[in-house]
Amino acid sequence: MTVVRAALIQTVGLSPMEAQNKHNVALIEKAVEQGAQVVCLQELSTGPYFCQVEDPEWFDLAESVPDGPTTQLMMETARRLGVVLVVPLYEKADNFYYNTAVVIDADGTYLGMYRKNHIPHGNFFYEKYYFKPGNLGYPVFDTAVGRIGVYICYDRHFPEGARALGIAGAQIVFIPSATAGESREWWLLEQRAHAKANGYYVATNNRVGLEDVGPNDFYGLSYVADPNGTIIAQAGSEEEILLADLDLTEPDRSVMPNTFWRDRRPDTYDALVAP
Repeated sequence: MTVVRAALIQTVGLSPMEAQNKHNVALIEKAVEQGAQVVCLQELSTGPYFCQVEDPEWFDLAESVPDGPTTQLMMETARRLGVVLVVPLYEKADNFYYNTAVVIDADGTYLGMYRKNHIPHGNFFYEKYYFKPGNLGYPVFDTAVGRIGVYICYDRHFPEGARALGIAGAQIVFIPSATAGESREWWLLEQRAHAKANGYYVATNNRVGLEDVGPNDFYGLSYVADPNGTIIAQAGSEEEILLADLDLTEPDRSVMPNTFWRDRRPDTYDALVAP
């Protein structure tokens, strides 16, 4: 049996970035003290969820990857603690800006990144003002704890990317988020459905409380769902380190074949990519 202990961090966003990163490192250290082997921070983890307003001052929060301060700090932290990290941040590259998650292996190696593909825009979620849609596809990363993929917040409403991660062999999909308002029913439904439909663990975390930017009251409720879509661990609505033990033992295909993969009909799916 291959069991991996995963940790999700849910907290309130802080300014300046240095204060937030210091707090994040302290939470990672606490998670590792409790046995965590992989830790995921929340969406745009280097500060408050600034997309509640349209203000050019927030472009100053963007940084390069992997040579920017947050990635370098988290590479050192991963190496020091021997933990795999998923670190969402605000990325600047070639004069464009992205909502990005960096993946770092347990020896501190930078493995790559995922850029959020689906960008929302509505009341107090003004993301199209800040971000270009992702252009890196749906990568899966081989880490010390297994094969992990990343989807980010609004992405979860789109099953196509979730399926792509399953096809690519993800065992755990982390979905860092900043979610508020009337979305709780979807929050507790969609990501469990991705886990069930694709046969992987989903570990999704959210912010908590009111921040200094905008009116959104983030409700937390981070959770982990197993490949049957069953929630095996769930947080409340306060700052929390949520831990869950994930059994990544490969299933015996002769006993319980994955008929979803066997019975796919890609030749009939052209309408899914029609303009």
